[in-house]
Amino acid sequence: MRLLLCASVSVELSYCVVNTSQRELLLRGLDAIARERARVPFACEVLVLDNGSQDSSAQAAREHPAVDEVIALPERRGKALNDSDLLQRARGRYALLLNEDSELLPGATAALYEALESDRGAACAGAKLMRPAGDAPGGPGAAQPCAWRFPTPLTALAGVFGLHRLYTVQSQGERTRRVDWCQSSALLVRREAATAIGYLDPDFFVYSDEVDFARRLADAGWHSLYVPSAVAIHHEQLSTSGVPERRIVEFARNRDLYMRKHHSGASALAMRVLTALFYAERALGALLVPGHSPRRYWRHVTATLWPSRGEGLREAAAEYNR
Repeated sequence: MRLLLCASVSVELSYCVVNTSQRELLLRGLDAIARERARVPFACEVLVLDNGSQDSSAQAAREHPAVDEVIALPERRGKALNDSDLLQRARGRYALLLNEDSELLPGATAALYEALESDRGAACAGAKLMRPAGDAPGGPGAAQPCAWRFPTPLTALAGVFGLHRLYTVQSQGERTRRVDWCQSSALLVRREAATAIGYLDPDFFVYSDEVDFARRLADAGWHSLYVPSAVAIHHEQLSTSGVPERRIVEFARNRDLYMRKHHSGASALAMRVLTALFYAERALGALLVPGHSPRRYWRHVTATLWPSRGEGLREAAAEYNR
């Protein structure tokens, strides 16, 4: 691991990477950060938080020439807590939150930086996320939805009527635009704004943490930007054929937590019912689509209606730590 930057050098931007047992993807992402760091005209640092991995990820990060500091946790923690830890440790005016499976393409850092520099009321700027292009190394595939309206019963109703992409998805077009919230897989954050609202809420173990973060920033007078000229390949590819039980439970649980935190009990109930109806429609559709599992979508229905039941990723982490 390199020595920390000289104290006399003012760090402008901190790359903040959380890794959970994905050594090869982490190294690929760090290689991309190294290329990005060489392109920008200001001082940067790279912080890696290893989330209790047992695949030598922490050691690999320490040996990578781009990395300035590695925080190796002895146990696995939630994403909101880990991102908050990095935001507090970072020395840059800006912190680029990255998952280990996010690979920045050339110019992404500069595009995100310029977006926040040009809009002093923006607290966050999210990159355009692309799927990997099959077996083609290094190339992007199709775009992933990565910016949305805040969840409400109206967004859930739009999903029921097949208008989710038209009404709710905001990661569209080729110009930088205001959005409600962006996925935190590649998200540049103005640290001044994050500090002012107390960072991310650790009650969200994973999922909906960045939604709540953006909502609290908006309530404090800030806004978020979607920056399509900044592109990152998001390597995570969740199967559509299996039933990722604990992910589904955690996703439903934290969506309900967000609704109860920011809306009335009646709105939270309406959200559960309408979202369950949306997944029920998809379960029926999956009967006719090869490679899709009706059982998977039906599990979304039951988890949405009864979000307090079942074990999610929080329980999986506790089990892993034991």
